[in-house]
Amino acid sequence: MSKSSVTSPAVAPSPRAIEVRVAELRQLFSTMDPSPFHERDIDPRAEEFIVDWSRDLPAGSPLALVVHVERPVEGPDETAIVRDAIHEFFSQRAASTRRTLRELFRRGRISLVIALAFLALSIVVSDSLASYLGASHLVEVMRQGLLIGGWVAMWRPLEVFLYDWWPIRADMRLFDRLSAMSVTIAYGDTRTQPAHPPATPERPTA
Repeated sequence: MSKSSVTSPAVAPSPRAIEVRVAELRQLFSTMDPSPFHERDIDPRAEEFIVDWSRDLPAGSPLALVVHVERPVEGPDETAIVRDAIHEFFSQRAASTRRTLRELFRRGRISLVIALAFLALSIVVSDSLASYLGASHLVEVMRQGLLIGGWVAMWRPLEVFLYDWWPIRADMRLFDRLSAMSVTIAYGDTRTQPAHPPATPERPTA
């Protein structure tokens, strides 16, 4: 009797940690934002730090943010409020990046129509010059100039559809991952670390 094959369940990859150390949780958020604490934008330096670290991690792995705070917890709901604020911020960043990508494709389509029309006009005018003015060195220079101009006009839409869109799409996917990452706050961490400005998040020392 043949042995039945047993398929082991797929093991989800372990989250890759992004670690930030601050004196107090308010340092994670922009002091210029007048919104309530749970709706504030993340401080630009903290955002840059988190995003740069996440770019160094494998693209397919889930992410986890660990915030080391020097002072003790102030309220029972503090962790949930910070977690929701971080998730909402990166969700908005992902939505904004999606809008940017849609706008880029819209401009690319318009640019493509204009470029194709200009290229077609350049070809028609170039052929008309040859028909009406005959063959001469000057006419050939004019014809080649028109054709080159027509193809140069195609560069912008080609640049959009070949090169410009994929870095924006990569950012969109990254913000989606950051908006879904788990957030853990470690209070009263007293490990030795290099001195740093109080408003600047840093990676904890090993």
